[in-house]
Amino acid sequence: MKTTRLNRALVLETPAELGDGAGGYVLGWVPVGTVWAEVTPRSGRETAQSGAPVSRMAYRIIVRGAAIGSPERPAAQQRFREGERIFTIEAVAEHDAEGRYLACFAQEEQVV
Repeated sequence: MKTTRLNRALVLETPAELGDGAGGYVLGWVPVGTVWAEVTPRSGRETAQSGAPVSRMAYRIIVRGAAIGSPERPAAQQRFREGERIFTIEAVAEHDAEGRYLACFAQEEQVV
């Protein structure tokens, strides 16, 4: 088995309702913290959404393990951010039998 190399800093973000200043709210993203990760591309494809071509790429993102229920543990519906790049998390599973690492299966979309 190859060695896991956590060599990229990603910001873990969670969805939240943020006040809009007029008594309502807007949906936004709140940073949870920075995690070190190994990002591996899996597969990609191009589709059309609303008439515009969209590139959709799947990634496996490995991060350090965290207990279930811990705020440091990534979860589906959260996302990772690396600068302007956004990786939406679709599923999370243990990467190894000891639970030292987690595998996050994520998607990145870009209009081409």
